[in-house]
Amino acid sequence: MDFKNLSTQYKNELLDNVVPFWLNKSQDQEFGGYFTCLDREGNVYDTDKFIWLQAREVWLFSMLYNRVEQKPEWLECARQGGEFLKLYGHDGNYNWYFSLTKEGKPLIQPYNIFSYTFAAMAFAQLGLATGSDEYTHIAKATYDRILERQINPKGRYNKAVPGTRNLKNFALPMIMCNLNLEMEHILGKEFVEQSAEKLIDEVMNVFYRPELGLIVENVNADGSFSDTFDGRLLNPGHAIEAMWFIMDLAERMNKKDIITKASQITLQTLEHGWDQEHGGIFYFMDAKNHPPQQLEWDQKLWWVHLETLISTLKSYRLTGSQESLKWFEKVHEYTWAHFKDTQHPEWFGYLNRRGEVSLSLKGGKWKGCFHVPRGLYQVWKELEIS
Repeated sequence: MDFKNLSTQYKNELLDNVVPFWLNKSQDQEFGGYFTCLDREGNVYDTDKFIWLQAREVWLFSMLYNRVEQKPEWLECARQGGEFLKLYGHDGNYNWYFSLTKEGKPLIQPYNIFSYTFAAMAFAQLGLATGSDEYTHIAKATYDRILERQINPKGRYNKAVPGTRNLKNFALPMIMCNLNLEMEHILGKEFVEQSAEKLIDEVMNVFYRPELGLIVENVNADGSFSDTFDGRLLNPGHAIEAMWFIMDLAERMNKKDIITKASQITLQTLEHGWDQEHGGIFYFMDAKNHPPQQLEWDQKLWWVHLETLISTLKSYRLTGSQESLKWFEKVHEYTWAHFKDTQHPEWFGYLNRRGEVSLSLKGGKWKGCFHVPRGLYQVWKELEIS
């Protein structure tokens, strides 16, 4: 495998195809912010604005400005999105709504903690790009809200009856591993290292179940396995994405044993989650091989495969694992053959089990300017140093 040519392939796809698509197609020139519901050619088919996708796009263009090239159009794209979020995205106390109208009127209450996590990421990176103390303050104030809500992330919007089946979810500790590194310039090195110890322990020793060799999405409040739909739920892409967050933290803290374990979990998850019949990685699975409750369980999703490319390549660079490199090559071939649209910019997001495009959209309620460009950027940079 020619890493130099491959690095150029990922770099060019990012800078010549994907980034211009979002820069030119998604910005709302009238009200600010971004349209994320874009069809195959980039035409807007719905104008609702979802906070976590708005924030992800602010983060992406700020990150590119900070780490790739200080292009004025990238900074302006990020800044105008940040201003829209600042004005309309929260209730005045940094409780971030889930969605807004195109004008910025709130549609759905701030029930989703991931509106908060991506807002914090966005304003942390935008603060770096602009030097604005105001943006940095928004990032820190939002982070404080996340800490307040982390025990019960949905708060009063939680539908579960209290005390009957108290579960804790994998997604928040997973995303905090990444968010803390993203905000280290605000939170401080000491805080990040102290919190990393707890986060790594929770991910690697609570949600990772050695009896399964896999990470589950939910555990009982005491950390034990819950033999229920939610407790048996596996999301291979989530687990694999988390492992590159863990590898980044462990590399930062020089914890080689954690890197090795994260690499092993990545490989175990891939072995379990790969569709031996049609190729690609399943979306959802049941830890005991019962029928999953998610009817879309056997779909193949864009973000799952892009995150896997990052994790397998980081694993190879950090451990020298040839098995990780073989998996990277295998997933690379599947991803470029099935998700890349050869006729129009940006990538498909949703395939059926056979690998056929089931929705030709380039953006929607859940897919925006994030996993494709971040994945291309991460793999490009990993290939440069591998």
